[in-house]
Amino acid sequence: MHRDMYQEHILDLYKEPLNFGDLKDKTEEKRGYNPLCGDDFIMQVKIKNNKIEDIKFKGTGCAISIAASSLLTDHVKGKTVDQVKKIKAEDLIKLMGIEIGPVRMKCALLGLETLHKIVFKKEGEATTEEDE
Repeated sequence: MHRDMYQEHILDLYKEPLNFGDLKDKTEEKRGYNPLCGDDFIMQVKIKNNKIEDIKFKGTGCAISIAASSLLTDHVKGKTVDQVKKIKAEDLIKLMGIEIGPVRMKCALLGLETLHKIVFKKEGEATTEEDE
């Protein structure tokens, strides 16, 4: 895909994000907040048999955070908790398909950090960041 097409895709996901809204039968929920940009959302997950059966997020954020969370939530559906734990920042950036500068990196990774808080805490493991 051409660079401009990727950028357009990011804007489309911002305007109409995938997996946006309330998940009524969630098993876990965490808040993601980025004070630098004002991104503030709740990620909700339904984990069944150690798999991400469903996932949604709701709230407000910049185009980068909303698009990244949209792509991430779509990517992890059906994956095991262990597979989700192994997703790295580089994996998400590659999935986005655009260059992310240092100033916007926190925006792009907010969804992944929030999801990692859910899956690592789920099994009683320590997280690298304090819960919001």
